[in-house]
Amino acid sequence: MSVFDKFRTAGPAPRVTLVAEISANHNRSVERAEALVRAAAEAGADAVKLQTYTADTLTIPCDREYFQIRSGLWDGRALYDLYREAHTPWEWHPRLMALANDLGMVCFSTPFDPTAVDFLESLNVPCHKAASFEIVDIPLLKKIAATGKPVIMSTGMATLAEIDEAVRTLRENGTKELTLLKCTSAYPAPAEEANLRTIPHLAQTFGCPAGLSDHTTGSAVAVVAVSLGACVIEKHFTLSRADGGPDAAFSMEPEEFGRMARDIRTAGQALGRVSYALTEKEKQSAAFRRSLFVVKDMKAGDLFTEENVRSIRPGCGLHPRYLGNILGRKTNVEISAGTPLAWNLVL
Repeated sequence: MSVFDKFRTAGPAPRVTLVAEISANHNRSVERAEALVRAAAEAGADAVKLQTYTADTLTIPCDREYFQIRSGLWDGRALYDLYREAHTPWEWHPRLMALANDLGMVCFSTPFDPTAVDFLESLNVPCHKAASFEIVDIPLLKKIAATGKPVIMSTGMATLAEIDEAVRTLRENGTKELTLLKCTSAYPAPAEEANLRTIPHLAQTFGCPAGLSDHTTGSAVAVVAVSLGACVIEKHFTLSRADGGPDAAFSMEPEEFGRMARDIRTAGQALGRVSYALTEKEKQSAAFRRSLFVVKDMKAGDLFTEENVRSIRPGCGLHPRYLGNILGRKTNVEISAGTPLAWNLVL
């Protein structure tokens, strides 16, 4: 059973799971982290996601040019210093997970090294997230897969061959349930680089659900992703971009997330199923389709012509397809204008 089944509804358009990514937006305050979890629940999130690493599990403190960021949002930062600022202290995890569960949400995390996998397993997390940057870390993927837990894997920067290798690694080492997320690893990501048509291709190619880890600003890209079959939408979440922080610039505020959640729920309902049957509302409207009416008074023996018979609304008379069969024939009775045409009025 899927870790997200509790949020999904039966029918042709299952409910999309909305994940609020806390990431570094706690700004090194556990109280703010808790406020983020509460705000995510109020905004309509089904799940919150943490990141489990330390600066030392991601990189090393080194001043050489390889470890310096030279473009984008974090231009000029050293990797070690950025990760030291952005990491979520591991001792916060049980507290945040318990709060999320109390609020009816799933809480899970991205482990970035084997020790993080072991730590998260000690907390009995419901699933693991594999990050885009770690999709090439085959030993880490094997460690994650060996837990037997469901895995959600982002695919930013990965070629089709790299995704295939990562998927095979997970499946061959214990992963039974896999969800792939289309992702553009840019911060923020431009909408024109989202390439959302990849979502159904991922699902078809790898035979698993697919969704979107979205780094664009706003909600339009996420809503379109749902129309293409995304079953999970993940967005970075902050209380206020004005508060700053490493991820604030491409994170959603609670009101924005709430509006996106409502739009996504509407989009999910609107997708429905392939159907040409009249809906209940359409059945009421069908009475006002066009049909054949006598529009001028007629006496018995008069010919039906284009002047006295027309296809008009409402739909009480003969189907308009029969107009050619009626014209030139006679009426057998007197008919007043506004009478729906019926076969018993025609000789």
